[in-house]
Amino acid sequence: MLPQGDSYEAIRRAFRWQVPERFNIATACCDRWADGSGRLALLHLRTDGGAERISFDRLKAESNRLANVLAAHGVRAGDRVGVLLPQVPEAAIAHLAAYKLGAIAVPLFQLFQEQALEYRLRDCGAVALVTDAVGLAKLPGLDLPDLRLVLNADGAGQGARDLPFEMARASDAFTPCDTAAADPAIIIYTSGTTGAPKGALHAHRVLLGHLPGVEMPQDLFPQPGDLFWTPADWAWVGGLFDVLLPSLYHGVPVLAHRMAKFDPEFAFRLMAEHGVRNTFLPPTALKMLRLVPNPARFGARPRSIGSGGETLGAELLDWGRATFGCTINEFYGQTECNLVVSSCGALMPPRPGWMGRAVPGHEVAVVDAEGRVLPPGEQGTIAIRRPDPVMFLGYWNKPEATAAKFVGDWLLTGDQGEQDEEGWFRFVGRDDDVITSAGYRIGPGEIEDCLAAHPAVAMAAVIGLPDPLRTEAVTAIVVPAPGVTVDDALGRSLQDHVKTRLAAHVYPRLVHFTDALPLTATGKVMRGELRRRYSKGEG
Repeated sequence: MLPQGDSYEAIRRAFRWQVPERFNIATACCDRWADGSGRLALLHLRTDGGAERISFDRLKAESNRLANVLAAHGVRAGDRVGVLLPQVPEAAIAHLAAYKLGAIAVPLFQLFQEQALEYRLRDCGAVALVTDAVGLAKLPGLDLPDLRLVLNADGAGQGARDLPFEMARASDAFTPCDTAAADPAIIIYTSGTTGAPKGALHAHRVLLGHLPGVEMPQDLFPQPGDLFWTPADWAWVGGLFDVLLPSLYHGVPVLAHRMAKFDPEFAFRLMAEHGVRNTFLPPTALKMLRLVPNPARFGARPRSIGSGGETLGAELLDWGRATFGCTINEFYGQTECNLVVSSCGALMPPRPGWMGRAVPGHEVAVVDAEGRVLPPGEQGTIAIRRPDPVMFLGYWNKPEATAAKFVGDWLLTGDQGEQDEEGWFRFVGRDDDVITSAGYRIGPGEIEDCLAAHPAVAMAAVIGLPDPLRTEAVTAIVVPAPGVTVDDALGRSLQDHVKTRLAAHVYPRLVHFTDALPLTATGKVMRGELRRRYSKGEG
């Protein structure tokens, strides 16, 4: 936990990392709290309206059973285990089981379609997959030579084993692997901002590295009586390491609910009825909540709210204080090195337009192309100095991409920003063409590859254009193949092509057709020029 102090400066000066040589995420988040007391770990709101209380004792027993099932089918330390599940207890159990086994968990978003799933499972060489009927339906026809075990939480069928049956006959006793803090634990795929998505490999210590960055935006989390919830899926770093695992580490219960689509009125009721005290709400969720009339009628009064992905404006911050009675704290990071900058209403007043200050324990700066730290007020690349326990080990099987992420000891985020005299950071823009849409960071490369596979497409570029609700709308600029008739039906066909092969949250909301794309001398698409043209309506 962050050291006690009456100011940010005092806490930062007193902070020291305490990362033991041996550390396992599962034993720290589960087994040490399983003392027979029935302490609550998960409050699961089922889709049928019922609620299920899951204790740390049960979480330990169930994750032990699954670890035994995986081991019985030949899964060993270092093997990759895919977790293709929504926000349900089985997802948490699968992660804990993989960590106990010394295997490497690979979270996968359930809205991914066949092409996106095949790429990630093949790239990491996953040998096992824990999923449900929804995920299982996407597997037939995929070329996955390493995958030898599929466990279906909804029962047997289509080549999958019955997960409940397998676990029921497995022992609830298991000795967790004695992992080092630096041993690999998880691969989280990036959004594919430059070409194909990359698997960011993290060690067990990444959980400890996240803790200060969770405690600060959640107003010095944990406090007695805390209960954490987020609509963010546990397949992303935000849901998994900003909420689920840090809460369990602190012995704080997490509210779990499978929300097919974000419903702002339901979210207000959920927080009020279950006494949610802490929440991570992406900016788009906040904007949708803001549209609900008379929110006071719900009575939702969380103690702390964190939000990340984009800078919040003064009006949204004022609305948050009026609606919830607390300050919405902003935080910043990325898959490779998460939660390194944050604001904290308990320690400092917010500054609209500025993300926050470096989280204690992390050295963050704005640097130039050679890695030189720039003086306050100058724009450059936001960077984090290594070593840092929250920093990734590297990209899975991509040493050149890993090396390119650094200049000297500085990890380059690819985000442009500036820092002022008091250490506050302001986000200026991106140099990696990432699109921020509805709280997701979306890379254009994978979508462009998907569009290029359509027979009606000769070339395609994907950009983000300003959108009042989503921040940016995923937009495809398409050069049609010779002889293709351009009409609204073709645009809808291309949208469906991406939606059914990648994921619903990445399909282009807008499709524009053009005779040619602007290219550099080396043949690279000039996305900046496209953004300029189409933002001004010149396309």
